[in-house]
Amino acid sequence: MAKIELIATAAFGLEAVVAREVRQLGYEDMVVENGKVIFKADEEAISRANLWLRTADRILLKVGEFEATTFEDLFEKTKALPWTDWLPVNAAFPVDGKSINSKLYSVPDCQAIVKKAVVEKMKQKYKRPWFEEDGPLYKIEVALLKDIATLTIDTSGPGLHKRGYRKLSAAAPLKETLAAAMVLLSRWFPDRAFIDPCCGSGTIPIEAAMIGLNMAPGLYRQFSAERWANLSPELWRRAREEAESLIKQDERLKITGTDIDEEVISLARYHARQAKVENQIHFQKRPLSQIGSQSKYGWVITNPPYGERLGELREAEALYKEMGTAFKNLDTWSFYVITSHPRFEELIGRKSDKKRKLYNGRIQCNFYQFFGPKPPRQKIEPAINPE
Repeated sequence: MAKIELIATAAFGLEAVVAREVRQLGYEDMVVENGKVIFKADEEAISRANLWLRTADRILLKVGEFEATTFEDLFEKTKALPWTDWLPVNAAFPVDGKSINSKLYSVPDCQAIVKKAVVEKMKQKYKRPWFEEDGPLYKIEVALLKDIATLTIDTSGPGLHKRGYRKLSAAAPLKETLAAAMVLLSRWFPDRAFIDPCCGSGTIPIEAAMIGLNMAPGLYRQFSAERWANLSPELWRRAREEAESLIKQDERLKITGTDIDEEVISLARYHARQAKVENQIHFQKRPLSQIGSQSKYGWVITNPPYGERLGELREAEALYKEMGTAFKNLDTWSFYVITSHPRFEELIGRKSDKKRKLYNGRIQCNFYQFFGPKPPRQKIEPAINPE
């Protein structure tokens, strides 16, 4: 199978997490750049990457890259690319664009020129004057950065954070990709207890359950490239069968999600049912001050309110102080909290062991990490040899 180049786009700060996931899928030939991981693979990687990558935003097929400082450059070099290797005669191929620090700064003009160049290339192959564009979607993007144009086709369709389970939404939802990244960054082990005391509509516990069960996040949704004429349906069938077979059906997880709002708790239960993980998570209405567990060691991972709006700031700050007191009840646990509040450590009354800059949408946050003591190693009793 011929090698292709794919780009897994990522939120800033998550590139290393995405790269680790790509490597775990078996694709070693990669380059990590700001906001993306570029990797070489076979066509099967289109289906596997879409199904499995928890923290990437989308998977783009790279058609070509070149320097373009004039519109003539952009037209001729775009036209020279192998578009008809991918686009059938009935392809719908809208063009999106972006330009950063480039001489060709007019995005609408760049989009129009790329569209015209692709049409001209298709005319050569299909010998017709116009195209209906009533078939599968092949969304093209021209991205210009410092005069280098990268031309891609989007294989994902809706962003990969849209797993399909969150049909309804609470206020200020956390993206599923960021929730999964928080769990992966925490190095949580599925045999350990897990609590989200500000669980809202359930995204972090649900993503943890999917990780704990080794459930591919894209298993229950569709992707643009599933309708592509030149990708065998067999690739998708095999990838989905592989994903189904790798779910740990017998795993029993100790995941709890609590929140003070009964309405969002019922929403969380609904989302867990949609994600097929409802048997793995215990959701309960409970104030943060009552956080507790019978497990001696465990993980707390949470996305509390940030108090971005003026009237909510005091409430958020009071919650952080309450968090500092409540966490003392779990003094052998590890805690992971994302917030944009600059005085979080001061309010919680504790210095983090590590913090990492992440973005929740457009909000710059820190992911604060407080490490608990390592559990003692279990003693293995020597086997008794029967006489």
